[in-house]
Amino acid sequence: MTFALFAATVLIWGTTWIAIALQLGPVPVLTSVFYRFALAAVLMLPGLALLGRLTQMPKGGHRFVLLQGLCLFSFNFICFYNATRFIPSGLVSVIFSLATIYNALNARLIFGDRIAPRALLATGLGAAGLVALFAPDLMGHQVDLDTLKGIGLAGLGTLFFSFGNMVSRRNSAAGIPPLTANAWGMSYGAAVLLAIMIATGTPMVAPPDLRYGLALLYLSVFGSIVGFTTYLMLVARVGTGKAAYATVMFPVIALMASSLYEGFVWTPLALGGLGLTLAGNAVMFARLPAKRPAARGA
Repeated sequence: MTFALFAATVLIWGTTWIAIALQLGPVPVLTSVFYRFALAAVLMLPGLALLGRLTQMPKGGHRFVLLQGLCLFSFNFICFYNATRFIPSGLVSVIFSLATIYNALNARLIFGDRIAPRALLATGLGAAGLVALFAPDLMGHQVDLDTLKGIGLAGLGTLFFSFGNMVSRRNSAAGIPPLTANAWGMSYGAAVLLAIMIATGTPMVAPPDLRYGLALLYLSVFGSIVGFTTYLMLVARVGTGKAAYATVMFPVIALMASSLYEGFVWTPLALGGLGLTLAGNAVMFARLPAKRPAARGA
């Protein structure tokens, strides 16, 4: 079950870049993100209610689900989408992989979790692998004020994502299932995005064509409803540290898809980076042999 949740999250989030690319055009980024989570909320909230899967919130639960919505379905995406205006998407992916470190530190500060040495090793291998995979973009990009803005926005978005992980962990411990938390969280996130659109004068541009509509449907149903549900179920099962390793793996899936759709060439450096990332995955999830009890003397 754990592997299935991890694999589903990686495969879905590793392919959402295709749908996001298909949405680029006349619709503002903020409007596209609003459409994504508004549609997800409209499908998910009534659907769970009709199926009897929308559980009742404990007292004070809506406050924390609102916080989860702000961190996972609003502020973080505003940061990530705007970061790509200044720096290559590959560099954003490398920065996003730091979610594993953010989660380890935040879990230590908030919940008192011990930072496992092998988690640090896995994160180091994964980050090194991503640097190798995106080396041409990283080395070929000039560092200037815009670059610093992009790095700052990507880092801030990753921090919001990590805070959302912590709130989700708290909500799961309080008995709020991920499906219910996501349904309400996406509703709150969409409402906040709409408020920001009104405050900034961002126009509500209609979807221009069928391609945009299909991309929006994929992002709402698979990228949001399914992807975030499997990820937060993974958080509840294995903790924020191991679950966040999906953020290291899904850029690799994106590159594999890119080799089919965009002609990405697998150089020896890129293959080495893939190997390092997979090694980090093995370190993170390998089952360690159980310690054998010491034999008592006769």
